Amino acid sequence: MGELIYSMGVSIDGYAEDAEGGFDWAAPDDEVHALANQQAREASAFVYGRRMYDTLDDYWMQAAQEDSRPRVEAEFAAAYAATPRFVVSDSLAATRNGATLVPRTAARTTVTRLKAESGTHVDIGGPTLAATLMDLIDEFRMWVSPVAVGAGRPFFPTGAGQLDLRLVECQELPSGALWLRYRRT
Repeated sequence: MGELIYSMGVSIDGYAEDAEGGFDWAAPDDEVHALANQQAREASAFVYGRRMYDTLDDYWMQAAQEDSRPRVEAEFAAAYAATPRFVVSDSLAATRNGATLVPRTAARTTVTRLKAESGTHVDIGGPTLAATLMDLIDEFRMWVSPVAVGAGRPFFPTGAGQLDLRLVECQELPSGALWLRYRRT
């Protein structure tokens, strides 16, 4: 059985998005990108909410067709395009680029099935979707950017209660970012 991994860039004060919904401040440097590339290559599926899908899909599918991308971006684009993608949304009528649309009412069943079928792991992206499936997440990965944004959407949902975790990896990167991996205890 595979695992569900939730990973995103995070500000030093714990936000995955700033107050305007942006996360440009979390753009990964080459070292972080290399770690994300490895995770993407190992994933059996990506599960996104509508907003994360809208942000990522056209960009990375286009990047997979271009030869002029920097190596770390080209590697991620290739892994992204080769991995099945599932979009949890009730507001979309259809998806693009071969992604599978999943109604919100079927999200839990779909993720549970994907985990059961996975020989590796399933990646979940987006703090809103992750908040609704928090009890299914096995591992939390974050690259902590050395910036405080002051407000926004937190990586961990507000009011979700205690979540006991164990640090399994911590890397300090030359940019000042930290790569952290936590597992449920």
